Amino acid sequence: MSHETLDVRPGKRPGFVFSQKGEEIKIPAGWALLPPGDAALSRRIKKDGPSWTVKEMYKKRLTSRGIWAPAERIEALRGELEAEREDPAYAKKLEAGRQRRAKAEVAYVEDFTGAVREFLWFDDRYSALADRLSLLIAAHATPVGSGTVARTKRIPIEKRAEAATIAWLRHQTTSYDEMHIERVKGRRREVRQMLAEVSRKRLRKYRVGEDVDKATCPVWKAVTKQ
Repeated sequence: MSHETLDVRPGKRPGFVFSQKGEEIKIPAGWALLPPGDAALSRRIKKDGPSWTVKEMYKKRLTSRGIWAPAERIEALRGELEAEREDPAYAKKLEAGRQRRAKAEVAYVEDFTGAVREFLWFDDRYSALADRLSLLIAAHATPVGSGTVARTKRIPIEKRAEAATIAWLRHQTTSYDEMHIERVKGRRREVRQMLAEVSRKRLRKYRVGEDVDKATCPVWKAVTKQ
């Protein structure tokens, strides 16, 4: 087992963890737990040899609780990394990386905002409203670490924009957040689908250029109040 790279779960007693199959495994002698927090060191530990990554569900997300690996290897790699970080060239490399990521993030937010604007497809008479709505949705959905559909790479950006728009409308223009939904399998999904259809009907008026009662339309009110 100590020669394998595994994903494990926290154990119920000291010195043990559970495999993904639920088997209790003894932590090898001489191993130590590297706490989460230093991404660069964690990557090196995983790349350098066998290790056990402790993962646990937290708020419906799989979260790392640290990495078990030989203590000597952890200390050796930590020393190497600390020496690199003291080199001025390392700081320059980090800053260059930050700038690249910042530029890429700005470009993505612009692309995502445009994708939302395309999905809205409002008539020209509501162009200004579409611009404002696109910015609001993108501002909510695109922050790094937000966990929203906008941050996934598993579906095309057009689908991300559509899902983010429907989600924003669900929270901002319906009573979804105050609803008491029965704890029945599939019920919450049904409610979301129902409210999505309501939102799509409201969007249709803006798409075809119909007159909208600005005093009562939830979409207009949600956009203009912000």
